[in-house]
Amino acid sequence: MSSSQSQGSTGTWTAKQNKAFEKALAVYDMDTPDRWSNIAKAVGGNKTAEEVKRHYDILVHDILFIESGGVPFPNYKDH
Repeated sequence: MSSSQSQGSTGTWTAKQNKAFEKALAVYDMDTPDRWSNIAKAVGGNKTAEEVKRHYDILVHDILFIESGGVPFPNYKDH
């Protein structure tokens, strides 16, 4: 399941929430106390710290899968 398809008790993640999530990850680094709570507040939509952390874990998994060659490059045809 990709990060854009992850489900939580508050439903799917909107594009706006994903953008806020990405920005919040840049603001609240690993050394930030209560990182996931702060990111959840920035995302809004009643996301919990646990949902935000799970969304992050899925994102990391997706990135590692892509970087390991698990996703082939598209075969674009010249026009």
